[in-house]
Amino acid sequence: MTGAFRVGWHVGRLASRRRETESAVRLELDVPSWPGSLPGSHLDIRLTAPDGYQATRSYSLASSGDTTRLVLAVDEVPGGEVSPFLVHQLEHGEDIEVHGPLGRFFVWTPSDVDRSPVQLIAGGSGVVPLFSMASAREREAGGADFRLLYSVRTPGDVFFAQELAALSGTTVDVVHTRQSPPGSVDSPGRLTRDTVAGLVFPASAGPRIFVCGPTPFVEAVAGWLLDLGHDAARVRTERFGGSR
Repeated sequence: MTGAFRVGWHVGRLASRRRETESAVRLELDVPSWPGSLPGSHLDIRLTAPDGYQATRSYSLASSGDTTRLVLAVDEVPGGEVSPFLVHQLEHGEDIEVHGPLGRFFVWTPSDVDRSPVQLIAGGSGVVPLFSMASAREREAGGADFRLLYSVRTPGDVFFAQELAALSGTTVDVVHTRQSPPGSVDSPGRLTRDTVAGLVFPASAGPRIFVCGPTPFVEAVAGWLLDLGHDAARVRTERFGGSR
């Protein structure tokens, strides 16, 4: 997979949907003209109202590779222009416009010659593009060591819970900020600099690091990583916020 994918507008059709968390759904779109994408890529979805008004928002892809079946996990933003429609109104078999694949900076390339460890750090729904990377790593024979540090409010807010639990090529650490799983000996609490220091590859290992989540989360984690001696050039960030 070279990453030389032609960007363009495509028509997709909703093939399946299911509840992912209390506020999010998993959508699978069939997009026959989709050229494929690298792990970590995103796309734009454009909705057009009967009066011609259009709204466009970006969403990370949970899928990657040479497939025309695209997987999204959309978290509803109350009052948003696009996410409430995708979560509640988009019907099976309905067509939708998508633009992509997008993203050159925040991607991981399978079979990359760089075999240094890869550290993934997610906050909430920011796990979506990182899950794409971990899933792609699962399909690799050998390859870099992967770790995922996932900060989430409660066990019920975990995206791709079954798939994350089944990963064999990625070590997964989940930090719950508001409610711990039943039977857990760990108390809930916000992610801290010390927690990050204990659960990520050390700076001496020279890891490539991908951080995705709400803007305050990403800024805090990126600052801690620099404090811990990680090379800023090896830290890539993707953040979201505002109306969706």
